[in-house]
Amino acid sequence: MAMIDISVVPVGTKSPSVSQYVAGAVRILQNEPGIKYELTAMNTIIEGDLEHLLALARRMHQSAFDAGVERVVTTIRIDERRDKPLTMSGKIAAVKEKLGQ
Repeated sequence: MAMIDISVVPVGTKSPSVSQYVAGAVRILQNEPGIKYELTAMNTIIEGDLEHLLALARRMHQSAFDAGVERVVTTIRIDERRDKPLTMSGKIAAVKEKLGQ
């Protein structure tokens, strides 16, 4: 199991607001059966099979071009464990445990 965080940033739009492009990228995840994701203020975190996640990342990147943007900068960070299951909730629980919560 793996997780990625992804940030899709359109460059050179007519407005400083990019939320419509973020919504377009997140819509891809909403329409993908069985995908677990979390939208944050700075990126989106997705968990699943790495090959599937990379394919989704490509589609999310493409979504800004499909919306008329001529340049897109996408940043992807991959966290993959092979010794035990990796989930968003598991990572948060491990930190909270160390905090005594």
